[in-house]
Amino acid sequence: MLKAVILIGGPQKGTRFRPLSFEVPKPLFPVAGVPMIQHHIEACAQVLHYVEKPSTFISDIINCGIYLFSPEALKPLRDVFQRNQQDGQLEDSPGLWPGAGTIRLEQDVFSALAGQGQIYVHLTDGIWSQIKSAGSALYASRLYLSRYQDTHPERLAKHTPGGPWIRGNVYIHPTAKVAPSAVLGPNVSIGKGVTVGEGVRLRESIVLHGATLQEHTCVLHSIVGWGSTVGRWARVEGTPSDPNPNDPRARMDSESLFKDGKLLPAITILGCRVRIPAEVLILNSIVLPHKELSRSFTNQIIL
Repeated sequence: MLKAVILIGGPQKGTRFRPLSFEVPKPLFPVAGVPMIQHHIEACAQVLHYVEKPSTFISDIINCGIYLFSPEALKPLRDVFQRNQQDGQLEDSPGLWPGAGTIRLEQDVFSALAGQGQIYVHLTDGIWSQIKSAGSALYASRLYLSRYQDTHPERLAKHTPGGPWIRGNVYIHPTAKVAPSAVLGPNVSIGKGVTVGEGVRLRESIVLHGATLQEHTCVLHSIVGWGSTVGRWARVEGTPSDPNPNDPRARMDSESLFKDGKLLPAITILGCRVRIPAEVLILNSIVLPHKELSRSFTNQIIL
């Protein structure tokens, strides 16, 4: 068995992905029922065609940040490091230079390799989605659930006699308990050990490990955190805010959560072990972990 180390990280430690990143690193967050990084690992089993020296530039091509290096790439890295060391010693103004030990891959390495004709691209028409904020996970989940129809049809739930009603693409973990009168979908992912009661309506949502949706709850455009409970006849609802590059009305992840001092409508997110009482409405809100609510909230962040 081969073992590998996957280096993933950044200086901010998933701050834009909070409150979900309080519990797991972002690459381990389940998208369409499996950890985010697993989708990348499974894709590595496919055979790729590498295009050498493309002669045309396509304006809508993006850099996905996936690089394949040969051992010869270590020499430019060494040269850049040595040059930065020398330039850093000559720099008189502290704070303006990025640091003698800092190597900026795009500016310092790629530009030089491209000028020497040593860097190429592989063009793919596969799906792509940024997962920066917690809300963008819903959009990515929808993409992968639709992709399962071709890649992993066995992961998609099917409507069976005596089982819940399935509409569209739905993932249900084998250990989840779902009442037969529940209506699920489209674009729903239900995690390990989740309990879904009678008459529950779930649409465009992710329900994480160990959560409980009691009888006749309604969850729309929301993420329900690990071990959270939504009481009977409660309604948890968000507003679609997909970072869909094909939708001119879409909100990009770089936008602020607030406008004119007010929280912009977006999906509702319940952190880990949140308790929602019966017969309340949680609309367009973010609830941090371990909160026990006693009333309805609209367009708020509950700290």
